[in-house]
Amino acid sequence: MKAVVVLAVLASLLPAPAYASRADLALEVLSSRPDQVTGGDALLRVRHREGARLRVTRDGEDVTAAFRRTRDGLTALVTGLRTGANTIVATAGRERRTLTLRNHPVEGPVFSGPHQYPFLCKTERSGLGPPAVDNQDGQGMRVAGGWSRDCFAPAVTDRLYRSTDGTFKPLPAGGPASGPLGRPADMSTTTLLDGRTVDFVVRRERGVINRFLYSIAMVEDGWTGRAIYRFDGGVGIGHDQGTLGGNALDPYGLGKGYAVMYSSGTRTSTHYNLILGGETALMVKERFIEQYGVPLYTVGVGGSGGAIQQYLYGQNLGDRVIDAAIPQYSYPDMVTQTIHVGDCELLERYMDHNPRWARWDDRTALIGMNADDTVANPYTGKQGSDECVNGWRGLTPLTMNPRWTSNNDPEWQRMDPPGVKDTVQWTHWDDVRNVYGVDEHGYARSTWDNVGVQYGLKALADGVITPAEFLDVNAKAGSWKEAADMVQEGCPFVQAACPADFDPWSARNVTLGDPAPRRAGDPIAIGNVRRSGLVFRGDIDIPIIDWRHYLEDRLDMHDSHQSFVSRQRMLDHDGRAGNQVIWFTDARPGGPAFDQTPQALQVMDAWMANIRKYPARGVAGNKPPDAVDRCFATDGTPIAAGPHVWDGILDRRSPGACTRRFPLYSTTRVVAGGPLAGGVYKCRLQPVDQAVARGLYGSWHPTEQERARLKQIFPTGVCDY
Repeated sequence: MKAVVVLAVLASLLPAPAYASRADLALEVLSSRPDQVTGGDALLRVRHREGARLRVTRDGEDVTAAFRRTRDGLTALVTGLRTGANTIVATAGRERRTLTLRNHPVEGPVFSGPHQYPFLCKTERSGLGPPAVDNQDGQGMRVAGGWSRDCFAPAVTDRLYRSTDGTFKPLPAGGPASGPLGRPADMSTTTLLDGRTVDFVVRRERGVINRFLYSIAMVEDGWTGRAIYRFDGGVGIGHDQGTLGGNALDPYGLGKGYAVMYSSGTRTSTHYNLILGGETALMVKERFIEQYGVPLYTVGVGGSGGAIQQYLYGQNLGDRVIDAAIPQYSYPDMVTQTIHVGDCELLERYMDHNPRWARWDDRTALIGMNADDTVANPYTGKQGSDECVNGWRGLTPLTMNPRWTSNNDPEWQRMDPPGVKDTVQWTHWDDVRNVYGVDEHGYARSTWDNVGVQYGLKALADGVITPAEFLDVNAKAGSWKEAADMVQEGCPFVQAACPADFDPWSARNVTLGDPAPRRAGDPIAIGNVRRSGLVFRGDIDIPIIDWRHYLEDRLDMHDSHQSFVSRQRMLDHDGRAGNQVIWFTDARPGGPAFDQTPQALQVMDAWMANIRKYPARGVAGNKPPDAVDRCFATDGTPIAAGPHVWDGILDRRSPGACTRRFPLYSTTRVVAGGPLAGGVYKCRLQPVDQAVARGLYGSWHPTEQERARLKQIFPTGVCDY
């Protein structure tokens, strides 16, 4: 479909927005902020008084002929922008407007900081051919004629159709999308949001933006003006271009007439630098607008790391990437998850070597997460496990150990200089070294800290564990070594070491003792990440339908209380969370569960229509009737809905209907006395004597000997949350 045709269709759908200026002449960029233009082009709009002769120049060259009339002024994709500052001047009669566009290369960066190297190219995996040669210095992937450091490949377009067997297939070359000649016998049809039924033929564009692969797809002659940005999850440590996942061709969204945007750079299985991810999302959105115009709205959809991106980009970038969010299996962010997830292997090692904790159900007292004596344990082959094991095991070495990685893709054999992969510090901290900073030894600074953390404090105060057990776990849990002191992992992370070198707790990288010293987070790293935009602070004002399956009985890592962590942070920010609704769908007893996403998209469409119609009412004031807190049965039928269904979680009210149906768990740091909202990298410390005087330990009044032991374990004091 030609871009000009799509623009004309969209113009008929869009209401006329307000003028950017009250003057007789207005000049603006539609595709990006003026200082964040990329790729050498920008979609501009000019509005001026009728009858006045218009002239537009780019750095002195007349580009007026490029402008075409739309419903709301004149628009043009102005090309030929040089890297750096470009001056656009519009004149109409006596009016004159000047706009400075700062153009950045299509490979970036815009604001994310220096590029990460080495960087593994995967254009060939995605059907784009070998990456473009960009140096003769022996840097990057070997290709014919030289080397590629930035993995660029020109954009390609193709046409696909949705088969009746549920797959997408290439449309035969030269064959029309419909009609008796050339129409595949197994082509399916789809019914769009506007009620039309059309052949399910998709036009797709793929290429490289900001060094990552991107995809833009839509049904031919069926775009409804709406767009979905699909975000994907997983945990990656960078140095990799990534691949295009299956969500790039979201069959439901495409089939309803949404355009679908996607990038391997907004897939957290590729990397977890969400400053870079936000920059990439902006650039992909810019490309979309330049080709097809500004959509009615763009809604984010995606789970886990894809949900985190929606919260963070909505906070950091407003509505520049997404106008609305449907985060699935959400966390508020990734970086504050490291705080309590980093405790998992420490406490599991301690409990696995202590008969007191042989009963798995008891372990919730220390880890806060769910535990179950009947769930299969993938590491022991027996019954009994918990969320730390089934959900999080391996995440600590993956994010913290610079000498271990699971990235062993064959493309590394083509990367130069030889052995360059071994120069990488494979940690989350190093992946985001542009934020965390680098210490005097050349290692990325780390935020992880457990100084003063009293593991199991709430269990002690509640009488679930004894004072002796409380003292023992805090004396022996240990802490993680500094990055410079870590060694290679054993079995099961390094398969060659199995089964003799079995160390699922990464104990070789733990500082032990009695009492074992604790680890202090780097204060520079903590300060940097708090200021960076990687922490969700709750400052977000777009519509949000936070939906998840309830997976606690499966000991799944997507623990359900995280939706309420985001809400609490929103309340902490400004006392309001009316733009967020929380939906749970039951997934017990473990079989297939109903997908509420199509319903969420329908509700969001009504919500966005209200906002367009009544902008003065704001986001919360435009909620349609179904945009309320809700919970559903396994077949998707409603259980309860309304403002009080989640009572008792963030307030002292009696538990609501959904609260009663779906029990929530917590984290190690909540059990240690921290807030449900989390996010405390380094706690304020108080002397042991002060903690005792304040009654921090419930009915336990330590003897002099026990008080001395506490002071030995916590020589600098205990956490004062």
